Amino acid sequence: EVQLQASGGGSVQAGGSLRLSCAASGLIFKDYAIGWFRQAPGKDREGVSCISSDGSTYYADSLKGRFAISRDNAKNTVYLQLNSLQPEDTAVYYCAADRIVTKTLSYNYWGQGTEVTVSS
Repeated sequence: EVQLQASGGGSVQAGGSLRLSCAASGLIFKDYAIGWFRQAPGKDREGVSCISSDGSTYYADSLKGRFAISRDNAKNTVYLQLNSLQPEDTAVYYCAADRIVTKTLSYNYWGQGTEVTVSS
């Protein structure tokens, strides 16, 4: 059974940083792309960033320069570093896995989400 565990969320003030982690099990991790998505209250889920199995990275245009994604295949974990956080970054952040990297929501496996709250 594939499981994804997102963690690292919390409450920070504007300008602060957080590092989210997505730990995966039940799959051959090095063969999978991982995507990060977020859903703010009352809004649709949107793509944040993704990393392919070969380490290629993609970001939502509005987030480039503030967020950084990386992976550690030895630990079956993908990280999302969130810097210069703003109140509009407040959302539940989800990670997802699939063999094919995509910016869309069409990932086969999803984690439960970790909540990020940014206060002004």
